Amino acid sequence: MTFAPPPKTAAWRHLDAQTGFEVVYFRPLGDWYHIEGCTTGVEEGRTWIVGYAIDVDPGWVTRRAEITGQSVDGSRRTTLEGDGDGHWRVDGVPAPHLDGCFDVDLESSAMTNAFPVHRMRLAVGAGSDAPAAYVRSLDLAVERLEQHYARVGGESYDYLSTGDGFSAQLVYDESGFVMDYPGIAVRAL
Repeated sequence: MTFAPPPKTAAWRHLDAQTGFEVVYFRPLGDWYHIEGCTTGVEEGRTWIVGYAIDVDPGWVTRRAEITGQSVDGSRRTTLEGDGDGHWRVDGVPAPHLDGCFDVDLESSAMTNAFPVHRMRLAVGAGSDAPAAYVRSLDLAVERLEQHYARVGGESYDYLSTGDGFSAQLVYDESGFVMDYPGIAVRAL
């Protein structure tokens, strides 16, 4: 499967689970991409802002993610570094609980659901597990998220978060970015 090049910018409007917005910019760095974005949200009466700068290699494996967060509790920052072989350091400290993860998934972001789709390039009818280094919105805590993607046809994928049982059918565009993430976000640009 081949994707069109990423757009220069994209945006999503959060739905249902939270109120907010996400804006992202894509910049090629040779055959890598540098992705910068910001999300804002109101969830259960709490507000937050999450900013991110993420580098992905030619296979769309996340190699570095610098994440900042702000809420009424103050400002936070965390850095994740992947070696490309599924091993991670979080703020410079080895994170063996993330072994086998190739993607960063930000709780606050619809854009990060592009990483496993780009990386795996599934054929129609194929599926695969895609555990991720999952970063929470409010406190930037880094957890392991067990998830599964299955390409059901065209640009549609069945998504399952096996830890909490959340599932949805995600619709992507020709560049491999989410257009519709039911109950979570819809593409605005």
